[in-house]
Amino acid sequence: MFVLVVGGGKVGYYLSKELIENGHEVVLMEKDRARADQIADEIGSIVVAHDGCEGKYLGEAGCARADIVAAVTGDDEDNLVICQMAKHHFDVRRTIARVNNPKNEALFRHLGVDEIISPTRMILGSIEQDIPVHELLHLAALGEGELEIIEAHLQDGSPAVGRAAGDLAMPEGCSLFAVIRDGVATPLRPDMTLRVGDKVIAIGPSECEELLHEQLIGDDPEAVTPRR
Repeated sequence: MFVLVVGGGKVGYYLSKELIENGHEVVLMEKDRARADQIADEIGSIVVAHDGCEGKYLGEAGCARADIVAAVTGDDEDNLVICQMAKHHFDVRRTIARVNNPKNEALFRHLGVDEIISPTRMILGSIEQDIPVHELLHLAALGEGELEIIEAHLQDGSPAVGRAAGDLAMPEGCSLFAVIRDGVATPLRPDMTLRVGDKVIAIGPSECEELLHEQLIGDDPEAVTPRR
């Protein structure tokens, strides 16, 4: 497999190094010549010392025959431009972009980037695993970020405990679709009575979070819903 990596920072450097060790063909583009020379001294003459945002140099680096283009610079705008050119001018089958600002994820998806890697979101996701159980946990964004998958861990005092799922007043556009009980995930039927310890999985727009919190967790004025 031929992978064109754009961005010679630590991410691009170690990504290229691992790909080479795994037997893949790699070209790494880094616009800073001093940095490019340093990388070339360490991992070989696979480095192209040009700006990957310029189509001419992408072409010279072999973009037209690349199986994957991975744009991993520290600049979201550059990564988007690189993926756009790779996709629309060189017909690259798969593009991968590093996204530093999670607010840019919807734009990247809308413009056709195949895979988005967000270090910020990954770290936030790990942190949120340890949030108090009286909060909603954001599991993932869907589509262009308009919908989110949300988990509520039911505890003593939850207004949903002892009630059938179908009797809960769900916000418009929001639905409960699964429950994790004793480590087993099952579809959430309208007649299923909810219990303490259940993890209820909901899907809906971010606007429904306040009412969803009231229905599943309880009305806690001190609670702050974490966002990704």
